[in-house]
Amino acid sequence: MALKKKPVTGMKDMLPAEMQIRNYVMNQIQETYRAFGFSQIETPCVEHIENLTSKQGGDNEKLIFKILKRGEKLNLDTAREEADLVDGGLRYDLTLPLARYYANNASQLPNPFKALQMGSVWRADRPQKGRFRQFVQCDIDILGDPTSLAEIELILATTTALGKICPDNSFTVRINDRGILKGMAAYCGFPEEACDQVFIILDKMDKIGLDGVKAELLEAGYGQDQVDRYLGLFEGVTKDAQGVRMLGEILGEALPRTVTDGLAHIMDTVKDVAVADFRIEFDPTLVRGMSYYTGTIFEVAMEGFGGSVAGGGRYDRMIGKFTGTETPACGFSIGFERIVTILLDQDFRVPAEADKVAYLFEKGLDSSRLGEVLSEAMKERAAGTQVLVAQMNKNKKFQKEQLMKDGYVQIREFYREALK
Repeated sequence: MALKKKPVTGMKDMLPAEMQIRNYVMNQIQETYRAFGFSQIETPCVEHIENLTSKQGGDNEKLIFKILKRGEKLNLDTAREEADLVDGGLRYDLTLPLARYYANNASQLPNPFKALQMGSVWRADRPQKGRFRQFVQCDIDILGDPTSLAEIELILATTTALGKICPDNSFTVRINDRGILKGMAAYCGFPEEACDQVFIILDKMDKIGLDGVKAELLEAGYGQDQVDRYLGLFEGVTKDAQGVRMLGEILGEALPRTVTDGLAHIMDTVKDVAVADFRIEFDPTLVRGMSYYTGTIFEVAMEGFGGSVAGGGRYDRMIGKFTGTETPACGFSIGFERIVTILLDQDFRVPAEADKVAYLFEKGLDSSRLGEVLSEAMKERAAGTQVLVAQMNKNKKFQKEQLMKDGYVQIREFYREALK
């Protein structure tokens, strides 16, 4: 049987041109985040299945690549349920592994701890443009800081990175708070146990519009007056910090003013000190589906891509699932694959960091002459030049065209005999 040369569905081979862009983007992100004081860590790609299925990953828990037990622990004859077969799985994001990592290593880490994590994650999702089953996430998280400084630093770091990588693409940070979502629902008379269903419907606002949300809420059995009052709140709110404060006044006792004042403070501060060019907007319809979010939530929408290219929020209860003690936590993740997709669509070229020179030698060049060529190449490399040494192909013209396409600005040719 012939072996399959194509990669598994939802995964892809990376050609050199794309790898150049990926490495460039990754380096820009790392440099920016380190400048903000984040320390890079790494967690295993495999997590305990109990952690991955702990009701904290939302729909991602339906997309886990599960791993069979190994050796004597795997007994197919006596297995009666999945737990008898599976004890691990590939991580579906970097947040849950970070929570476990912090719970296990907190005594050796500073407080607060600013973590930078970059690595592959896996989801058994339906592949589409910009979405794969194996993909890279770039996360920054601040653990142990309950103040709004965490949100401000995360937004500033992420927008600075995006501004450097995609300077020609305008983008908007959309921001909300889970507390505001609950306060609006309570103000309109929705019982607390109905909030999840209400928010799931509200999250469809950008796809089905206000009328579609209204129809689904009524179909779910909620009262006309209740629904009209709820949707009326969204129509009258402006997208700036003043709109947040005004909403706080409207909601009154249904929501502590500290929530809206805190969100307005984040927006004002980010707007005053950011160096990148972007908009920050209050969006009371922003829900974000992850069940672990407890406070501020945010997303970034960018010109040239239909969905969000970054997102995150505060998740103050996740680490406590491991330790029994709640630890403030907030994170922001850049959609690495989506940014790379945007740059590929724009035919982006990585800025040259060093001259690239190719040395092509004729087949049959004697060993002493080849040694001279290699020695010269080593001197140029020591001086900071990127030098490729390769034998000439039969189709030298095509070879040179490919090298120039890859950014080689000079091509030197070495022959067995001097050309006449």
